[in-house]
Amino acid sequence: MSANPNLAQPVELIKAKKTGMSRAQKLLFFLTAWLICLMPFLFWWNTWFGRKLSDQQLAEYLHDTKKPRHIQQALVQVGERITRRDATANQWYPELVRLAADPIEEVRNTDAWVMGQDASVAEFHQMLLQMLADSSPMVRGNAALSLVRFGYATGRPQIVALLQPAQITSPQSGRIVDSDRPGTAIHQGGLIAKLEYGTNQIAEIRSPIPGRIRSVAGTGANISARAEVAVVDPANEQVWEALRALYLVGQPEDLAAIRPYERDLPDISNDVRQQAAETEKAIQSRTTASDGKP
Repeated sequence: MSANPNLAQPVELIKAKKTGMSRAQKLLFFLTAWLICLMPFLFWWNTWFGRKLSDQQLAEYLHDTKKPRHIQQALVQVGERITRRDATANQWYPELVRLAADPIEEVRNTDAWVMGQDASVAEFHQMLLQMLADSSPMVRGNAALSLVRFGYATGRPQIVALLQPAQITSPQSGRIVDSDRPGTAIHQGGLIAKLEYGTNQIAEIRSPIPGRIRSVAGTGANISARAEVAVVDPANEQVWEALRALYLVGQPEDLAAIRPYERDLPDISNDVRQQAAETEKAIQSRTTASDGKP
């Protein structure tokens, strides 16, 4: 019977085979695993708007033009200070006025909301009036909603527009090479379709509002310039805020835009349906009271 070859090997060699990874390799493995777990947390920590900023950080973030989300985070926290009636928020009011003309749409949108938290500031009122003519429908809408807090119905047409679906048209003639599906929830600026035009050039068609895709041209469809590519229904949160504002400033001619949200449809929340019904009652009550005046 032949001898077992393993028995003939030196003890040291057998031990070396059983050792496996060296200590340095183990440390490297655990360090890599730790970093993989840590990186998502650091990303979340740096982008989470709820992380409290010091006054110095607020000043830095409000001027961080390379990271618009930093500006938004600082604006949100200034807004929270205003709602808490924290007197330290006043020092940032000149920044709020300045950022009303920021080139980044998301910054202007957040800024319009924050300025509505203090209806005692005349400069905010003036800037919000100017923002009613902004190129972004969301900025116009937020400015109009904030003006209601000032007691003004100046932006009522922009508020009614928040209830309307966004009809997105093609920037030029071409062929749809990729598109999302109807019924898909989408955020503001989300990609809906890609249009091929010219010589293999691609235009990205994005949603100007958050909401849900009602319809979209399918892949392979030929589209003319300014033809409809997609329709996006507004998000429940946007509709709810608009209905709350129209509860205070709505007029009878706005009811045509309000009543569809009173229906029992799957994409409309119970809160929205209830608010739509209450808004219609408030408008009807104001109309009746106005008609009864001598």
